[in-house]
Amino acid sequence: MSGTSDPDLPAPLTSSPIIAVDAMGGDNAPEEIVRGAVTAVREHGLKVLLVGRRTEIAALLAEEGALRDIPVVHAEDELAMHEGALASWRRPRSSAAVACRLIRRGDADALVSAGSTGGIVATSTVRLRTLPGVLRPALAVTLPTLPTPTILVDAGANADAKPEMLVQFAHLGCAYARTAFGIDAPRVGVLTIGSEPGKGNKLIRRTVELLSAAAEGPEGMDFRGNVEGHDLLAGRVDVVVTDGHTGNVALKTVEGTAEFTLNAVKEALSSSPLAKAGAVLQRGALRRMRDRFDSETYGGAALLGLNGTVVIAHGDSHPTGIAQACRLAHDLARGRVDEQVRRRVQHRAPNWLHRRGQSE
Repeated sequence: MSGTSDPDLPAPLTSSPIIAVDAMGGDNAPEEIVRGAVTAVREHGLKVLLVGRRTEIAALLAEEGALRDIPVVHAEDELAMHEGALASWRRPRSSAAVACRLIRRGDADALVSAGSTGGIVATSTVRLRTLPGVLRPALAVTLPTLPTPTILVDAGANADAKPEMLVQFAHLGCAYARTAFGIDAPRVGVLTIGSEPGKGNKLIRRTVELLSAAAEGPEGMDFRGNVEGHDLLAGRVDVVVTDGHTGNVALKTVEGTAEFTLNAVKEALSSSPLAKAGAVLQRGALRRMRDRFDSETYGGAALLGLNGTVVIAHGDSHPTGIAQACRLAHDLARGRVDEQVRRRVQHRAPNWLHRRGQSE
């Protein structure tokens, strides 16, 4: 990871991070989750442990011939996919809660779960707590732009947000871009309804004011102003900032559009013998395009701003997606993204934002 060679970054972990995988979370749990963990160990050389019902998981590991390769930590309960924020209080012995406990004790460095997004966000926030100075954790997802992905923050953790939170989301996104993709000076934009200055509601206009001022500080950023929905996949910026409601709608729109486009291409390429012959000749390029837009390629969303690394994989993840989520968690934990966030937030604490707002 090129970004971790920078002397200004925190030193990477001296040993390989241990990834606690929530074996009971997801639509395809525990079978597909266990297979994904096995893939992460065998194909990517990661250190993984599984959290969930020991007997059930051990039987699946035995089928894969991996019983001696992956430790299992027992958890008697699990978060159902329909459960939201209150699940963090209702199920203190869930596999996700036990995994967070392992991180707090230092027995693991990161959590990977394909469980309910609301449940995992709430459970990890309660169990791990936010870093000092962080107002709210935020979900960061990667969009398939080239040459490096674009990071969208927040993708659904905070439906209602204040301008000060969006400024922090920008710093969270910058820390992610630097850790995961080695981008030393991430370009930042705010998602709104027009590229011209002054466009957007009160939240966006105030956020733009604060981000313009934040760009002048010791942990400044390359703030590029407003970006619109059609810019999300254009690669104009490295980090797109918005509230969780807007971000989730934008993300689901991009995912739906990508799926529609891929299905339309597939239908067109099977419409005639000549089209099928062309598809055979272009199958390598078509496979690369499919993989680029496959949500499992990027591993999932990173929940940033906590005392620990948390990656939330897609609920319908298969072994490839779980393995990729483990890789992302490994990279973020090894690059100590939480320390980068801590440093950036210290330079731009909420009190500073409030004082500046009152003085204007």
